Amino acid sequence: MKEEHYIPTQTLCSHYNIEISFIDALNKMGLIKVEIIERGPSIHQDQISDLEKIIRLHYELNVNLEGIDVVLNLLEKERALRNELIALKNKLRIYEND
Repeated sequence: MKEEHYIPTQTLCSHYNIEISFIDALNKMGLIKVEIIERGPSIHQDQISDLEKIIRLHYELNVNLEGIDVVLNLLEKERALRNELIALKNKLRIYEND
């Protein structure tokens, strides 16, 4: 686990102007994963885009945490279905070219 890929939650809270309790609530719900490293509680840089989505949903659209969980699950299912559709279209093209 490389520490340079983790951003301390305190830094994120300062940058996005959010409370540390919001990050803790997201972690408890499993929406993001907070790791404890030498610098303290931190979030991997790959989760920053998810965190930004969650912040926008919560603070700009006033969606509660349970609603955010539903929205993110639906977006994940939509992405999986889109990938499946692409794979099926690619298989269909093989038979259309014969």
